[in-house]
Amino acid sequence: MTESLEVPEQVQIRMDKRAELVERGMQAYPVSVPIDATIAELRAQYGNLEAEASTGKIVGIAGRVIFSRNTGKLCFATLSAGSGETIQAMVSLAEVGEESLADWKSLVDLGDYVFVHGEVITSKRGELSVMVDSWQMAAKALRPLPVAHKDMGEESRVRQRYVDLIMRPQAQEMARLRVKAVAALRNSLAQRDYLEIETPMLQTQPGGATARPFVTHSNAFGIDLFLRIAPELFLKRAVVGGLERVFEINRNFRNEGADSTHSPEFAMLEFYQAFADYQVMATITRELIQEAAVAVHGSLQVTHFDGSVHDLSGVWPQIDLYGELSTAVGQEISPQTPRETLEALCESAGIKYAPNSVNGKLVEELFEHHVISTFTGPTFVMHFPVDTSPLTRDHRDREGVVEKWDLYVDGFELATGYSELVDPVIQRERLIEQAKLGAKGDKEAMTLDEDFLRALEHGMPPSGGVGMGLDRMLMALTGLGIRETILFPLVKPERDQ
Repeated sequence: MTESLEVPEQVQIRMDKRAELVERGMQAYPVSVPIDATIAELRAQYGNLEAEASTGKIVGIAGRVIFSRNTGKLCFATLSAGSGETIQAMVSLAEVGEESLADWKSLVDLGDYVFVHGEVITSKRGELSVMVDSWQMAAKALRPLPVAHKDMGEESRVRQRYVDLIMRPQAQEMARLRVKAVAALRNSLAQRDYLEIETPMLQTQPGGATARPFVTHSNAFGIDLFLRIAPELFLKRAVVGGLERVFEINRNFRNEGADSTHSPEFAMLEFYQAFADYQVMATITRELIQEAAVAVHGSLQVTHFDGSVHDLSGVWPQIDLYGELSTAVGQEISPQTPRETLEALCESAGIKYAPNSVNGKLVEELFEHHVISTFTGPTFVMHFPVDTSPLTRDHRDREGVVEKWDLYVDGFELATGYSELVDPVIQRERLIEQAKLGAKGDKEAMTLDEDFLRALEHGMPPSGGVGMGLDRMLMALTGLGIRETILFPLVKPERDQ
């Protein structure tokens, strides 16, 4: 005899009800129910009826029970549709009979999906309702829902997003908002004659960003492979091949930390345009975000979930990285500033840095520490150090910096854009330097990609490129953290907590 698994009391009670349904031939999980209308349709057609109105409309609908009140000969239940609309079901002795009413009271719990059939009416209080003449179980919920007025907490919401979607309208709104935003991006790029393409998620060597990759193994090829950290090098191959405006909305994987703005798996938009530079790409990026904001919120005055309003209108300011840092620390900082000076500034500010970090990395750390918190709106930070930007063209007029910007919104980096480095000779030199850093222990350094260099040697036109985090764009449009904008973010298994 097999011992039964220990289950919570409430689960056992519901399992007993499921067993009773089965024993009595009343399916707990029917293959289908005879739906002929939706709650949303009924709301749209009859949502403005006066109290105690009868429509004569007979319907069959299904929904999840999110509220229930059993009062003698008449029971009330609120049924919720997947789209968030609700309707009241009224189950009365006069309409369904004594046995069916008793079954409703004893077998139906909060969280169950039920099918009800009957006339569309309004109650004495004016609530749109179905006066039920028959009902059946559509799916028996074996676990109770959380208490409606108690916050599940972020960790529980993330782990059990299915429950979060049931309990919080905001969770469903976030999911739908994300779809609107991504659709707006695709539409905006299509209107600018960009072609959406796909690039490999499994790569023989990581590239396109300075990040630590995830490693897996191919049994078929007998080699290690890497989950992509960025699609950049393949999108550039496409530009070499004559696809002069390309983009990809992709999943990237970086074996790094996780916090309110970082996730090991995340979504990114990257797009490249031949015969454009970093200024052209900055303008397009601003327009894409503004168009997505209008698609989602109907305005460039974006209202976050906490009620705060953020202005995304107008032309966003551009500031010079070295110039702003110099002002912040009270002395001139340039690409030629000695290492000792940068280290001293980092130490006085309490900034930790790796001993083998390039000088440009220290400059960027100092900038993030001193300047980013002063931004009052969307801001383009321009002209980064050469040694932290191996895929970017040298500035046409300034020594030691590249034609690169980072876009900051609400205190976090949302996107980065370049005038792309298309000279294969210089690109080889840059990647060789990256390989040397990797040999010294820098696990985020790029590798020497001979096939990418071979592509560049066939001639890539002057180009601009942008990488923008989609999850972070949703953060900018909602004010939520990254784990709330991703529907099912990666979390540790509960056994590892």
